[in-house]
Amino acid sequence: MGSLIEELEAREAAARVRVEEFSAELASVSAKLELARERPERLRIARETVAEVLAEMTSEMPAVTINAGQPPAGERVVSAYAGAERQVIGALTVPNDPVEGSLADEVRKLVHVLA
Repeated sequence: MGSLIEELEAREAAARVRVEEFSAELASVSAKLELARERPERLRIARETVAEVLAEMTSEMPAVTINAGQPPAGERVVSAYAGAERQVIGALTVPNDPVEGSLADEVRKLVHVLA
């Protein structure tokens, strides 16, 4: 059996180890809390950016097609979305009534079958 002083020293060492464990756990939880606090701000910024991009879309924007061929020199590209009502799906916009030529043939056929 050890002395009372040795027992107190052992308990003190155990208590210090426990404090270090709690400090490490607190640091981990604090880091997670900081990330959790940043997430709503990042999502708000992303939402505002998407809203700005959608607001800036005009009928003069060139259409993006799957067959991305270059138009003949001097020919103006007319947007397939000109005058079409847009529907937001995630971060993409698609016309409610696809304009002829705005979709690849296979996709257009699939849209008509599903409709």
